[in-house]
Amino acid sequence: MSDQKAALEWRDGDIPVSTRFDDPYFSLADGLAETRHVFLAGNDLPARFRPGFRIAELGFGTGLNMLAALIAWRASGQPGRLIYTSFEAFPLSAPEIGRALRAFPEAEAVAAPFLAQWATGARQILLDDLEAEILIGDAREMLPRWGGQADAWFLDGFSPAKNPELWSGDLLAEVARHTAAGGTFATYTAAGSVRRALSDAGFAVERRKGHGNKRHMSTGRLNTDD
Repeated sequence: MSDQKAALEWRDGDIPVSTRFDDPYFSLADGLAETRHVFLAGNDLPARFRPGFRIAELGFGTGLNMLAALIAWRASGQPGRLIYTSFEAFPLSAPEIGRALRAFPEAEAVAAPFLAQWATGARQILLDDLEAEILIGDAREMLPRWGGQADAWFLDGFSPAKNPELWSGDLLAEVARHTAAGGTFATYTAAGSVRRALSDAGFAVERRKGHGNKRHMSTGRLNTDD
């Protein structure tokens, strides 16, 4: 199956905005800082990193979250590869990703090996310290068929108000089903419907301070029967 293309426009020259969902791909107030606040700190990373750590993500977008995680992985001195799986329905092209990453020199500096593979059509990316697979298609179909589990989830779909399919109770129940014991999630949204669905799925959900001017975000840890 060929990739469905993302529908983009560029705001202020550098910020990719999905015309399909009328939503930017990253925070207008420093997307890399938001990634670190929401997805890394929200999952207590890099403190939880260990060999073979597995991250899964809903919404690959520009790959900024993956690159931020890789930078943190390298700084933590972990041996071996970080395992990263992402679900994306409408992938960006390598030139589009490259253009978006120009806004974040730190991420752009480590992106070239990934982009070189992505440009060939590869959706399995293998570096010395990263094993990534980007599964292209509707996550509602792809996630139930995925055979893996994650130690941490980055829930980074477009806004629940504009992309409700990626925040449905059924899909978030699949997120829980594909979470390892003690696993966590983090997301920029604090929408009540999302928090309730994650709680119903089996996560102990917590509301935290959001990035920048955003009041709240959500994190959680999978409940155990112990």
